[in-house]
Amino acid sequence: MRSEDIAKLAGVSRSTVSRVINNYSNVPEATRAKVLRVIEQYQYEPNSFARALAGKRTDTIGLFAISMNEKENASRIYQNSYFAPIVDLVVDTANARGFYVLIHTVYSPGDFQKIKQAFLQKRIDGGILVGTQKDIELVSELVSQEAPLVLIDYDISEIMAERLNKNHLAVINSMDYEGTIEAIEYLIELGHREIGIIKGRMNTFSGRERYMAYENTLKKHGLPIIDEFILEGDFLKETAYREASRLAESGRLPSALFSSNDDMAISAMEAFAEHGISVPDHLSMIGFDDVQLSARITPKLTSVKLPIDDMAKAAVEKVIGLCNADEPTFSTVSFPARLVIRDSCKPAGN
Repeated sequence: MRSEDIAKLAGVSRSTVSRVINNYSNVPEATRAKVLRVIEQYQYEPNSFARALAGKRTDTIGLFAISMNEKENASRIYQNSYFAPIVDLVVDTANARGFYVLIHTVYSPGDFQKIKQAFLQKRIDGGILVGTQKDIELVSELVSQEAPLVLIDYDISEIMAERLNKNHLAVINSMDYEGTIEAIEYLIELGHREIGIIKGRMNTFSGRERYMAYENTLKKHGLPIIDEFILEGDFLKETAYREASRLAESGRLPSALFSSNDDMAISAMEAFAEHGISVPDHLSMIGFDDVQLSARITPKLTSVKLPIDDMAKAAVEKVIGLCNADEPTFSTVSFPARLVIRDSCKPAGN
């Protein structure tokens, strides 16, 4: 049904229907009530694209998941233990606030055009970017168009250096550095002295933070950083599995291994098991994210819990706030990450 049909049924002009839909004040209450009765009776939904062309809100948020290190797969983000819960929580939170969510995945630099088009065509009121790497040029371009934007997991120092804090922008982070320190300190308390790491992608904020915390904590305690125990994981299961297999075949193991996410930790544990290496009997293991599978495998994985719920909900609240703001506003919030101790660690030498 079109707005013209609503107008005929209500006995008013099409422009009156438009003023009612857009909540203009210059409509007599009796006329407004008559139009609303017809809209409710026929379950009329105004066309969001037409509203956008008229300069009205679409009540739609864009969620852009950036994952350029894996092969394109239409269902991949819903199977990913990091992206999937963020997608679910963003959609649920936005729906509860009366907003729709337009979801796009970005698998290559060319896919960034999807983000630009969504804003330029006014299909969304604001956007949330998750999985960003060093994408400061894209961020700068979007906010220069006065696009309300929330970044999940982004280096605030880059924002400040480019003076982008004068725009409709918010950054949501977790305290990865502090969470990693807690994990490494726990291993040191257990008596471990040769501690390795499976690194994440170093062009991501979280990847850099977790590695820096690992390195700085070992230096603080005067412990060695051993090159052959630094594994390149890139946050990918397959890469972590391959690196763990290589380490197992080398004949020399650290007494403990910190993994920059749980997916890599679980893949590494599979590789070790295939080489007859038992966790935690032969080496202790800690992951990061605290995905659901961590508490279900054997041994149950000790992990740093990522505050996904808080981050996703805050992202929605922030982007809605930015859409409603008359003046450019910048804000940032970081949520604490905490160590969840399970069965994958034991005292060194035991």
